[in-house]
Amino acid sequence: MTTTLWIILAGAVATYLTRIGGHLVISRFESIHPRVEAGLNAVPAAVLTTLVAPALLDAGPAEWAAILVAGLVALRGGLMSMFLAGAAVLVFARQFLA
Repeated sequence: MTTTLWIILAGAVATYLTRIGGHLVISRFESIHPRVEAGLNAVPAAVLTTLVAPALLDAGPAEWAAILVAGLVALRGGLMSMFLAGAAVLVFARQFLA
């Protein structure tokens, strides 16, 4: 129990230091170069790709349906509606169709 608590706390501290470190480095500059800003703007899409791509390799019908629905909702809705629609389809498909 205590080992698990220490691991969780160490992970939280490491995550906090990583996030605050990036902020402190960027805040030292008066202006950010447009290339750096473009790179930082691309990070969320890159992270999302690294989460979705492995799921595509081992995906079954439920996962493909969820990815398809999430992609269609993303064309019209926001990030939260995309996530909720994909999660709902995945839960429904795994529960009732598999």
